[in-house]
Amino acid sequence: MNSAIRTILVDDEPPAQDELNYLLSIHDDIDVVGTAGNAADAVGTIVAKRPDLVFLDIQMPGRDGFSVLQDLLAMEHRPLVIFVTAFDEYAIRAFEENAVDYLLKPVDPKRLAGSLDRVRARLAASEKRDPSEVLRKLLAGAGLNKPGLTRISVEHSGRNILLSPQEIFYFNYENRRVHAGTRGAVYPCAGELTLDRLEERLAGFPFFRANRSQLVNLALVRTYAPWFNGKYVLTMRDEAETEISVSKARVRDFKDAMAL
Repeated sequence: MNSAIRTILVDDEPPAQDELNYLLSIHDDIDVVGTAGNAADAVGTIVAKRPDLVFLDIQMPGRDGFSVLQDLLAMEHRPLVIFVTAFDEYAIRAFEENAVDYLLKPVDPKRLAGSLDRVRARLAASEKRDPSEVLRKLLAGAGLNKPGLTRISVEHSGRNILLSPQEIFYFNYENRRVHAGTRGAVYPCAGELTLDRLEERLAGFPFFRANRSQLVNLALVRTYAPWFNGKYVLTMRDEAETEISVSKARVRDFKDAMAL
């Protein structure tokens, strides 16, 4: 095995990319051979550079990090992947049993060193040459390699936009329509969707029916706290820090879903 581990960094935030590059610079066997700021560039760079390792952000504009994983399944040379994500541990708990590692932002240098030790061990054992099953298991844990809906169609400026479930913080039913809340905007969903139908079609994703009119992405909850009348209030990670109430009847299910 070549002593240098050819590495690519994928993150749409340059400061985060620079910080990771700096943390990796102290590891002599890590050779950063390329960077990318979105999924399309990431796939092209991976094909061209044939890296051993990719540090991959999950949430990016347009296609997300999961779509990069799906494209990797079709590649002859498949690198190892480490997620670098702002998601909390609940969102990625399903990944822990797989060979793909993850780091939470801000990246802890000791945690990074441990991840690199795992990479070195797998490269030395030549386990990386057939990671297809690992990627399939990972995508299954995220609900992304099953048939059916993996994108939500929303309306904006006379056009339809396709959003991945990971981009959607919550769904609201308001004025007889379902709306999807993203990091910086709220869009009406196309067609005649109901929250009941969305719950069925998003099985496998971490969405939770918080109350009669709202479906929330538990992976993107920032805080939670008891509220009045036995309810809970959730604060989301979106720019507006949207607050969503969990009805009294759903509090126990919320705690179970979050393993509280």
